[in-house]
This record gives sequence, C-alpha cells and structure tokens, in this order.
Amino acid sequence: MYPKLQETIQQLAVGTHTSESRQDRLAPLIAYIQQKTNARQTIVLHFICTHNSRRSHLAQIWAQVAAAYHGISPVHCYSGGTETTALFPTVTTTLSDQGFEVFKIAEGHNPIYAIKYEDDAPPIIGFSKKYDHAFNSSSGFAAVMTCSQADGDCPFIAGAEQRISIPYKDPKESDGMPNEAKTYAERSLEIASDLFYAFAMIKKTII
Repeated sequence: MYPKLQETIQQLAVGTHTSESRQDRLAPLIAYIQQKTNARQTIVLHFICTHNSRRSHLAQIWAQVAAAYHGISPVHCYSGGTETTALFPTVTTTLSDQGFEVFKIAEGHNPIYAIKYEDDAPPIIGFSKKYDHAFNSSSGFAAVMTCSQADGDCPFIAGAEQRISIPYKDPKESDGMPNEAKTYAERSLEIASDLFYAFAMIKKTII
C-alpha cells in the first residue's frame, strides 16, 4: 500500500474508537464475513446510501482496503444509491489527502474515478449509480445500508443474502462551510476505523 495511506491506517483508532454500541452494530457484518470465510466463499459487500455520492463510496473503498490489509480474500465491494447523482468532489480530495491515488477517467455530470491503494491492485471504480446498476453484483451479496433514509426507502433489495444497517452522519451538512474538509476527513476516518475493526475480527480459515 502507498506509504501515505499506510500512515493514515496506522493512525486509525481501531478498537479504541469503536464503542461497545458500535461493535454491536458491526456484529452482523462481521458474522457475515466470517461465515463466508469459513465456507471459503467469495465475500461480496454492497454499500448503499441515497445518492451514492459520499458515505457509500467511502465505505466501499475502505472495506476493500481493510480486506486487503488483513489478508481476507476474495472480497468484492460495490456501492449504489436509491438515485443517481455524482461522486462529490470533496470525497476524492479527502481520499487523496489520506493517501490514495485518485484519477478521473471520464468527465461529464457523473464523472468516473479510478481509486488505487497500491500499484499492483486493481483500481476501485467510483461513480454514482443506482444500487441495481449492471456494474454492481446482482446476487449473493450483503446489502450494507450506510444511511437511514436509504434503509427506509429500500424495503427489498433483490439479490441480497442479508441486509445490514450501519448508518453514518452525512458530511454533506458541512458543504461550503469552513469546516468542510475537516468534516469529510473525520467521516472518512470514522468509516475506515469501523471497517478495519470488522475485518480485524475475522479468523482466517486454515487450508
């Protein structure tokens, strides 16, 4: 992994940040990943939020990195929303500041980004899309709801094996404010800490 990203990971307050109530909230996700690991099955996580512009992307990206960091594989992470907007630019600058390499590979009202955490790993592709977009996995996944609104708006998600709610406060509230960069950085690290904790709890299956 890139040196600056490794520095960010080393600063995560994994465990100490994760309160008992948060650990309880993360327990179903940990159980799902552990079940798949025990069965030597591919782990597919689909992070869903209303606009697929902020929290769901951060969760998708950090989950993929946490899996790689802890040596849990194969893991494929996706994200989607109940509607299509665009990946908010401050998300990409936040990720860049925290050590990712971010490249815009397509322009337009809904740009497409390639997000890399190390040179030899495939890039994570980021763009806003509905949760049932053809780019995403269509079956055999856990639907992880990262906001309460999407959780309420999606009573049924076709193809999901399990539905898990892990909501985060929307950093959008800081858009255009002096604390915007700080708020996005804090939300990104909060999500990263949770997901690094989740993958750290997984016991690898010995072949």
